[in-house]
Amino acid sequence: MCGINGIVTKKTTAKELITKQLSAMNDLIIHRGPDDDGVVAFSSDQYSIGMAMRRLAIIDLASGKQPMYSEDGKIAIVFNGEIYNYRQLKKELEARGNVFKTTSDTEVILKLYETQGTASFVKLDGMYAFSIYDANLHKLYITRDFFGEKPLYYTAQNDSFLWASELKSIKKSLKVIPPVSAKGLNLFFRLTYIPAPYTIYEGVYKLEANRCLEYDLTNHSFRIFPIHEEPVPKTKDISFDTARKKVKDMVYESINSRSVSDVPLGTFLSGGVDSSIVSLCLSQSTGRKIDTFSIGFKKASFDETDKSRLVAKLINSNHHEFIIDEDDLKNSIHEILLNFDEPFSDTAALPTHLMSHKTRQYVTVALTGDGGDEVFGGYNKYYIGKMNQKYTQLVPKSFHGFIRNAASALLATKDDHRGKRFKIRKLLNAVDYNGQFYWDIISLANTENQLREIMLPHLFDNSLFEEYKEKLNIDKPVSLTHFRLVDKILSLEGGMLPKVDRTSMMNSLECRAPFLNRELWEFANTLPESYLMKGWNKKYILKEAFKDQFPENFLERRKSGFGSPVGDWLRMSLRTELESYIEPQKLEKQGLFKIDTVVKLVKDHLSSKSDNTFRVWAFYCFQKWYHHQYMQ
Repeated sequence: MCGINGIVTKKTTAKELITKQLSAMNDLIIHRGPDDDGVVAFSSDQYSIGMAMRRLAIIDLASGKQPMYSEDGKIAIVFNGEIYNYRQLKKELEARGNVFKTTSDTEVILKLYETQGTASFVKLDGMYAFSIYDANLHKLYITRDFFGEKPLYYTAQNDSFLWASELKSIKKSLKVIPPVSAKGLNLFFRLTYIPAPYTIYEGVYKLEANRCLEYDLTNHSFRIFPIHEEPVPKTKDISFDTARKKVKDMVYESINSRSVSDVPLGTFLSGGVDSSIVSLCLSQSTGRKIDTFSIGFKKASFDETDKSRLVAKLINSNHHEFIIDEDDLKNSIHEILLNFDEPFSDTAALPTHLMSHKTRQYVTVALTGDGGDEVFGGYNKYYIGKMNQKYTQLVPKSFHGFIRNAASALLATKDDHRGKRFKIRKLLNAVDYNGQFYWDIISLANTENQLREIMLPHLFDNSLFEEYKEKLNIDKPVSLTHFRLVDKILSLEGGMLPKVDRTSMMNSLECRAPFLNRELWEFANTLPESYLMKGWNKKYILKEAFKDQFPENFLERRKSGFGSPVGDWLRMSLRTELESYIEPQKLEKQGLFKIDTVVKLVKDHLSSKSDNTFRVWAFYCFQKWYHHQYMQ
């Protein structure tokens, strides 16, 4: 696990200057790889190119140094991630006469490319972002894994092309900080994050998941193409019992492949379905006492450690439980939020950071349950399809506005816990009679209408999700399969995975997610939707596959997930800072928001007139980022 950086210049540049610039980019991501670093630079008559990396040593501690080179030195690679099937691939390559100098997965990627070109990337099972420079072809290849677990940013400037694992490295190399991207701004204030290919900066992009960027160094042009051609989901004729057994076998296989490590390894154990299954399977497959880690809160409404304790006792793990209070979270807000390098307002980022920090004191790698909800249909929002369809059939559109307004008043709360009242209001605000409701239900900060209320008209983008609809060929998501496909490219790539990557790597901890397995995902896409969600029973087939290994009804127990009482903090410890962000002269200088509307939104929350927690938290996170970037 590492971080990578790279530069292409459109003219011959001294290797010393390239190396100096890359070293400066590397220094900003030392947290991603505190064990080692490496830099390489090449020059020709038409261009110069350099690549660099920081290494967190997980596999092949002794000989896995990067960059790595082909025998003739004409091909070089820097790699961030893990290839889980590298041993199998290595055996296949050795059978064809290839000789290896190391035991690392990086060299396997290099040998695959040398012998089979970019077509070989389809064979990789893992989480990764890597770049390969091929002096023979005068080409650069930059790739990102199937789900987008590892980050990769890039920008094409007038005289250079830059790429990096984190935005801070690119920003360091630019002469001027780019202006705010209107598309990125709209996406953030809808979703609480910015999915690929956009960032908050104009002209700076994320490489989309499952993509390879091919850069031609002779004419300084590039193209982006998919690594895996994803099959259109098509339901197979398969019995439930056969599918259940297959799911169980595939989950075990995935966990086994993702437990290969030359350093200590454990699991995040929240007590939910996914992390409990991962911990159980790892414990059984290793045949030893594993380390499990959970985080608890002194505030009872946020604490669920009783569930994780039960699983830890069941599997007889070395269980580490960290109980934190609000001060532990509040004191870390500044460094956590700014480490994302762009606005990010998922409140779970705060406890995830503390969990990673505590866990790193014991192990270097942690398996998580991330991805289980997307693969097997586990989110509450997946109910909304059924609810919206039934509601719009029963309630006339003309009457819906009255119900929504009445409910908003009756269900108003002064508490920022996402309880039943919050969920009912969220559902009613997302109801749509034209089949577009799912785009609003995933908008965790503002719905389309709410965003229109606060953003200046010339910046508001009413076609926000049109590109994503075209990519997925889904205009009106109506099925569970549609919802999961939308979440894969939006909620997962843009929200869940950056949250885990930034908070864990900030603490030099590698997190692996066994449920994020391409074969498992594609198999789930062939199952009848009733196997994934039976009535209101979410992740039905996954629970059925493992229910005999847990106490009766344990997998049916409700779990809330990580959260933070940010609504309370905004009214108390963060109040002075928040109020400074709504000073009219500052907002006018920004030129982004309708001043009166935003001021009222914040003041209504501060006075407890209404609970605007997640809208105001998004505003706070944006302003903290904006002031740090542009007003220091």
